[in-house]
Amino acid sequence: MKRVLAFVLAFVMVLSMAACGKKATEETTTTAAETTTTTAAEEEIIEGGDDLPVFDFDSMGYDDYCAAAMDDEVTVLCYVQATQSWWDDKITVYAADEDGAYFIYEMSCSEEDAAALVPGACIIVSGYKSEWAGEVEIVDASFVLLEGFTDPYVAEAADATDKIGDDEALLAIQNQLVSFKGMTVESVSYKNDEPGDDIYLTVSKNGVKCDFCLEYYLNGSDEALYNAVGSLEAGQIVDIEGFLYWYNGMNPHITKVEVTGDVNAKSEGVMSYDEFIAAAVDDEVVIEAYVQATQSWWDNKITVYAADAEGGYFIYELACDEADAEKLVPGAKIKVSGYKGEWSGEIEVVDATFELVEDGTEYVAPAVDATGAEDLAAYMNQKVMITDMTVSSVAYKNDQPGDDIYVTLTRDGVTYEFCLEYYLNGSDEEFYNRIGGLEEGAVVDVEGFMYWYNGPNMHITGITVK
Repeated sequence: MKRVLAFVLAFVMVLSMAACGKKATEETTTTAAETTTTTAAEEEIIEGGDDLPVFDFDSMGYDDYCAAAMDDEVTVLCYVQATQSWWDDKITVYAADEDGAYFIYEMSCSEEDAAALVPGACIIVSGYKSEWAGEVEIVDASFVLLEGFTDPYVAEAADATDKIGDDEALLAIQNQLVSFKGMTVESVSYKNDEPGDDIYLTVSKNGVKCDFCLEYYLNGSDEALYNAVGSLEAGQIVDIEGFLYWYNGMNPHITKVEVTGDVNAKSEGVMSYDEFIAAAVDDEVVIEAYVQATQSWWDNKITVYAADAEGGYFIYELACDEADAEKLVPGAKIKVSGYKGEWSGEIEVVDATFELVEDGTEYVAPAVDATGAEDLAAYMNQKVMITDMTVSSVAYKNDQPGDDIYVTLTRDGVTYEFCLEYYLNGSDEEFYNRIGGLEEGAVVDVEGFMYWYNGPNMHITGITVK
């Protein structure tokens, strides 16, 4: 807690009434100033800047606010960053100070006072700390607007790209204005399935899916932004800014979006995914795609799992020297020339050569949920996830550890034969042993590349035992 002193006793009276929107004034009297000056010797004085008065109220610092228990009464001094639409004498405010940010839900406010809640405006908010679906907020709140007493403050967006996939790190900056760079659009949809309400945007980075929202009450009136988000297409690469709201996971409220590229962009003479699929077996093919994983390099050859935003590719024994093999990291873009092949139902590229495409784009596809799909061939070579499978048996190739592991699973009465491909991830000893140690009857979620061998034969890359 910090005690902030006022030169204006009348202001203290106004604050103690917790009156919504009451504006503090700079008017004072000689007696009030003298009285406060005397008291100041006993209290810490925190000033707002050159020639700016100070105030008397019990205000939490951001760390104190974070430490407060749910349902505790809280009072914070903060600065408006944005607001949602005012209605029914309430307004929802995105606020911040230099240490953190606050989401103030449906704060009591007249329509007249709402007009004063512009970005940078300083307010003292009193309410109760609450939580909903992981979002920490202030509810049942009232406020005092400080006009002319402090310099405005508008936070700059902090780059949070490297925190994707780390909920603990993201929660530490909840409600702040943040940016995410180089995100790939996976899908766009409208609330109620038509324009005129929120827009739900799913993007990915390094294989991790993230859900964003254009909150209509925040900026649906910004026609240019609304249309820009609504017209995004799968595969486009975007930079996004927004307030780091939380709804059972990160769910930033979008304030800005910029298209910077497209993972599906192809050089001249390169096939699209649909054109590759339509090509006849043994046809010469040229594709551009992004490395997702590789099997072990040997004898100047390497097998690559690749993808773009439209589908996956299995490139078998690609010609490659050992030095170049080290460049085939997840996300790297490559141009591959070879022939379309087929073996036991598996569609692949064979007799191929490649070159790195250094155009500044990278892409690691998130796993597609194929649970319950009737036609798994439609997901061939993509990274997929199937949930709630039951382990029937586990067996080693050649009947002993040190090679592939065959895992038989069932779901909804259907039996599946999946494989831990030793050349793909047998070097991960912990993972290899975990697959080998699966027990009959265990219920698991399985993730991997949908390889085909006379039927679906996923090459397992991840497993969660329930």
